[in-house]
Amino acid sequence: MARLLIVVDYQNDFVNGTLGFPKALKIEKYIISQIEAFQEAKDDVIFTRDIHSKDYLSTIEGHHLPVEHCIEGTPGSEIFGKVRPYSEHHPIFEKGTFGSDKLFEYLRAHPYSEIVLMGIVSNICVLTNAILAKTAQPNTTIVVDTRGSASFDLKLEVEGYDILKNLHIEVK
Repeated sequence: MARLLIVVDYQNDFVNGTLGFPKALKIEKYIISQIEAFQEAKDDVIFTRDIHSKDYLSTIEGHHLPVEHCIEGTPGSEIFGKVRPYSEHHPIFEKGTFGSDKLFEYLRAHPYSEIVLMGIVSNICVLTNAILAKTAQPNTTIVVDTRGSASFDLKLEVEGYDILKNLHIEVK
């Protein structure tokens, strides 16, 4: 049975755009190394992409986070830097909120021996999609790889990892 790598929201606006932060840029090479390792092993790779419409600021999320980001059709919504060419050869699940319902449905239909997640933001979208993966495949090993994940808030990142461990999700 194959393994799966999920690269969560590694997009321009989260790396060097409106919500960018320095640590996000530092994980690019590691993410690429893991994509290449999964490809070489003939395992699966999937990307998620945060996508919002122009009325983002009028949404509930927009009220809590009043910073336009990942607006559909803008450069900020695209996969970042040297990771982008890899995304062109793998499925991309677009999502308008923290977790991807389409990813959940996909995981319910496609069993894996292990699911590894990495990306941005570790304590928001990575955490949410790791929980979705665990819900979709409760007897599959779910791993969040901290070397390929980042948050703008170290305290929340550590607390998020503690929550994941408590839900029997491995944090490496």
